[in-house]
Amino acid sequence: MHILFVCSANKDRSKTAEIFLSEQYPQHTFISAGTNQKICMQLGTEFINNELLNEADLILVMEQKHFKFIKEKLGTAYTAKMKVLGIQDIYDFGDAGLKELLLEKTKQYLQER
Repeated sequence: MHILFVCSANKDRSKTAEIFLSEQYPQHTFISAGTNQKICMQLGTEFINNELLNEADLILVMEQKHFKFIKEKLGTAYTAKMKVLGIQDIYDFGDAGLKELLLEKTKQYLQER
């Protein structure tokens, strides 16, 4: 399964999810992207686009605002495969608490497939 993680800047939460969970679930393919184009360009991180969304079997967004952004800016075709994890922007890249939360919040989506 191809899973796309989405946060604002693709720097901390979604990038941690991509790297950490690829180690935990090697049977899946993970990628990540951000919804803030300006910050993604400044940081050199991946900005969300239709190609990434089309390739994904499952789109796991960190907050409701990311769900809303995709729906409003890129279309409603992706809403059926989007899930909101509810992970606030309070973590740094690789944070142990973030990793623990990611395991908890994604377990239902990744272990059953």
